[in-house]
Amino acid sequence: MKPATSIVVGEALAAAVMAPSPHNTQPWRFAVDGTRIEVRLDRDRVLTVADPEAHQARMACGAAVLNLAVSLRCQGFEPRIRLLPDAGEPDLLALVTHDGNHRVSAEDRVLAEAIFRRQTHRRPFLDQAVPTRVRALLTSAASHEGAALRVLDTEYTQVTTLVRRAEFVQANDDAFRAESARWTRRQLASPDGVPAAAAGPRPDHEGVIALRESHLDPGLPERLYERQPLLAVVLTRDAGAAADLRAGQAMQRVLLAATSSHVAASFLSQPFEVASTLARLTELFHPLGHPHTLLRLGYGYSAVARTGRRPVQEVLGPGAGDSGAERKAR
Repeated sequence: MKPATSIVVGEALAAAVMAPSPHNTQPWRFAVDGTRIEVRLDRDRVLTVADPEAHQARMACGAAVLNLAVSLRCQGFEPRIRLLPDAGEPDLLALVTHDGNHRVSAEDRVLAEAIFRRQTHRRPFLDQAVPTRVRALLTSAASHEGAALRVLDTEYTQVTTLVRRAEFVQANDDAFRAESARWTRRQLASPDGVPAAAAGPRPDHEGVIALRESHLDPGLPERLYERQPLLAVVLTRDAGAAADLRAGQAMQRVLLAATSSHVAASFLSQPFEVASTLARLTELFHPLGHPHTLLRLGYGYSAVARTGRRPVQEVLGPGAGDSGAERKAR
């Protein structure tokens, strides 16, 4: 066995903070003690209007756990993950320990490399189908983390209707609009939130889905978006905090697999943020599982601006030591 060095842990934490989160709020904190890495929910960064039960925030932390584990494996360490290890501390979401030797696989390297290239693509996609073999790869990625990825078929029209309905509700909700405004259209150098440069142009026609108003850049000329994007939902067998975390791990593995296959992705979170549409989504997928997030997948015209990340030192808890390095999301 070989002990992990501070450099190894620092690299793993630098990978963890590259996970996606609602409006790039980065709702996580970490504490390091020897071979123990604690992942905690940062309540101050939970969206109280859009995500009052912290479902999406926990998913983001689950995605950070996945990145952490991928980085450790790629550096030759086998992580052991315990979700919700202490019933008395509900915001202690995961405990990751690492020791012994791990034989690094080609898949480990592919996933680790994708962590720093993955980005949310809020701009138009080409009208180019995602091949069946790539869809199968993404489905397998979700299964690997104990979840399911279902490409929408018979549910497509119902789900896109719910997206439009939720977007309409949110566009007329002053509290939601104020919360969204606090986190979007930031300067490019901002260490959190979504910069204006990462937003998309307004569509020049009414499509089958509604794009989040706060993620549109009115300064860009209108553009043609894909007419019927590939949509897929992440499902777990059950609901609850542990399911949120597993869904986040699965979502992130899907996103890394997509990145490695040159497939772009963005989120359609609106129906998960409105109580009435969330209830309808849950009912719609009840026979198959509990829905957690909806992904828009396809091929982008070009690269998009990166969103910032806070330095690792800023998300380390007291006494966790100095094991961070600042990275930028790609």
